[in-house]
Amino acid sequence: MRSFENIGRELERQGKADGIKRLAESEDGMKVSRMIDAAAIENAAKTGDSAALRSILGSVLSTEEGKRLAESVKRFMKD
Repeated sequence: MRSFENIGRELERQGKADGIKRLAESEDGMKVSRMIDAAAIENAAKTGDSAALRSILGSVLSTEEGKRLAESVKRFMKD
C-alpha cells in the first residue's frame, strides 16, 4: 500500500489530487466504482496478483463509462 501513498503524495505535489478526486466523483467515476469489487482489488494488490488486476481493469475498460473515465484521466494528467 506504500506505493499508493506515494502516488497520492506525488499527485498532491503536482497539484492534481483535487482534479483526480473530481473525476472519481463524476457520473462515470461513480458508475465505474459500482462495477468494481473493492475486496477483489485489495486482495489482488496485497498478494501481487497482477493477472487479477489486469482482468479487473480490462473488464472496466471494456465499458463505455470506463473508456470515458480513462480518457478523462489521460487528458487531465497531460495538462
